[in-house]
Amino acid sequence: MNIGQWLLLALLSLPILEIYLLIKLIGSLGFFPTLFLLLGAAVLGTFLLRIQGWTTWFRVQQALARGELPAREMIEGGLIAAGGLLLLIPGFISDLLALLCLLPATRKRIAQRILESGISQPPGRATRETRHTIEGEFKRED
Repeated sequence: MNIGQWLLLALLSLPILEIYLLIKLIGSLGFFPTLFLLLGAAVLGTFLLRIQGWTTWFRVQQALARGELPAREMIEGGLIAAGGLLLLIPGFISDLLALLCLLPATRKRIAQRILESGISQPPGRATRETRHTIEGEFKRED
């Protein structure tokens, strides 16, 4: 199973798991405490999204001013955007995943793993190991 199939399966099963968890929490805690937990998670997540987004934006600007390629900062920016998107989905599982994307310690680890795995490299771009030189001659005919 490739990554696209895994993402599709996760996307389809997430609402079912969220509803199941909400029903269980409402049954054990009650409606209003569960609602307050959801609202509190959304407020905390929005606060983290705003602060971490601006921090990452400033780090991108600093890296560009130094003349460096801000690869890590761009990946972290994508993770922050994913965290913001996950905050829009009501539920505790999506809020937990959003929190993993928004907290600096976990976000840096995820970004590091993405950089190490080479997923961030554009498709069709050859690495040093796979670059081949084909020698030959050509003529331009106008």
